[in-house]
Amino acid sequence: MTALANAIKRKTHKERSQPAARQKFGLLEKHKDYVERAKNFHKKEKVLKTLKRKAEERNPDEFYFAMEKARTKEGVHDGRLTQANKYTQQELRLMKTQDVKYLSMKATQDANKAARLRESLHFIGATTAAPAAAAPTAGSRKKGGAAPAAAAAPAAPRHTVFVDSAVEAASFDPTEYFDTPAELLDRTFNRPRSAQLADRKAVLGAAAGKGVEKRKYASYKELAQRQERRQKVAAVADHLAYQKLVMGKGRKRKLGAKELREAGLEPEAAGKVFVWKRERKR
Repeated sequence: MTALANAIKRKTHKERSQPAARQKFGLLEKHKDYVERAKNFHKKEKVLKTLKRKAEERNPDEFYFAMEKARTKEGVHDGRLTQANKYTQQELRLMKTQDVKYLSMKATQDANKAARLRESLHFIGATTAAPAAAAPTAGSRKKGGAAPAAAAAPAAPRHTVFVDSAVEAASFDPTEYFDTPAELLDRTFNRPRSAQLADRKAVLGAAAGKGVEKRKYASYKELAQRQERRQKVAAVADHLAYQKLVMGKGRKRKLGAKELREAGLEPEAAGKVFVWKRERKR
């Protein structure tokens, strides 16, 4: 009998909607919406009642020694969140070590990703740029040495053609030898022949490779960005490592501007350079 009663189709009760005359007030509030709104209202009312009772029961003669240094700003207590000398010197050195390790890890990640990108790219027609001057490491700055000079830019690639005699060398025509127009002789890659240029379908097909060129340009750009970021992160890691050395033990003194100029360094660019006293290690 129960199964038969469940099989009978019952009337579907629909929720009452907002009357057309009250559409400007939004959706019609249901009982569950009222319950949530009432709980929120009574919660705020309870907080206000508690604060009011505390204010009424407050002792005007109450005093703490911390009140002597307390300050108020526009009638509101100004509680300082910072604490002087919160960490010891050893704890600060440990934090520097953790920062250096994290930055070194990020620099290694960028170097590995750049190496994988470099292996997937062919660098066709690209000339190798001069490497940037190496950033001074912690050891070199500790000794007051200057950074190594930038290496000279390598020469542009050349195509050498060998002939049998000086007569052939004098009458050598690169346009005829490479079978390409004179305007395309400067290319080191993708140098089409004259027969290929005569074919209209081949010329139109070359225009369809714009997407490939766009992806290739994006890959080269990503490689350059990763290499630049690796250099910046490595420089910051070296600077933090140098700060850690300065915070460590050992007698040291800061070099003046005159001493930096004698060592071949610019005082503004070198920053703070320290020299440690020689100590005999046991």
